[in-house]
Amino acid sequence: MAGLSGLGDIGSMAQSLQQSIDAAVKRVREQASGAQDTGAKGKVQEYEQTVRKSASNLAPFATNIGTLVKDTSRLNVFSTLAANDPADFYKFTVPVKGEATIGRVGDATVRVQLMDRQGKVLADSGKDAGAAYDAYKKMEKGELTLDKGDYTLRVTRDKDVPLKDAQNYGVQLRMGGYSKDYDTIAKQPAKGDNPFGGNTRLQGLAAILTGSGPAGSAGPASRILGTGYGGRGSLLNGLF
Repeated sequence: MAGLSGLGDIGSMAQSLQQSIDAAVKRVREQASGAQDTGAKGKVQEYEQTVRKSASNLAPFATNIGTLVKDTSRLNVFSTLAANDPADFYKFTVPVKGEATIGRVGDATVRVQLMDRQGKVLADSGKDAGAAYDAYKKMEKGELTLDKGDYTLRVTRDKDVPLKDAQNYGVQLRMGGYSKDYDTIAKQPAKGDNPFGGNTRLQGLAAILTGSGPAGSAGPASRILGTGYGGRGSLLNGLF
């Protein structure tokens, strides 16, 4: 009976943690909606999706937040970077070249990086990022041109913030004005989630990187790092 009681306590703690995260995300979202925004065009249609982030925090498993359509859509993502979780990734598509605007709310110690399809950092909110920081400041003013293509947002902590400190954030993207508002509420992955979903191609890629193939032999990354795939917060994930 003592064991069952312990499991109940763990379940209660997990539920309490998720409730705290949900409340934090709600506060960030309300902060965003209360901020002044001159980009709205007439009556704005609002859409919302609630998703769970992948159990992996590698860029290939980024959460999809939609398509950034010039003078039409604004993309918003609200979430919490959980304790001991090094990064969150979000992907979006730009169908037509244009000047993009980024906005951010929540904890001031959250760092946001914009990357292209090849993983090159184009804009970085970190003040030590040089030209990438200059590009981020331009993007805040709606002056950074993005070519047609696929992009990824990487959300982390500032360097001086301990990994154990959870961070709440909201990020908004638009290209000119907007008449459609798309909110993504990104919750933490559920315990036991398969980070690959049903994508066997990505499963194979991970097996090559981590040496977790059927024969159990160590792959190149495992031999170098001395570790296998460990989900969010693993050493391997921290390198990407």
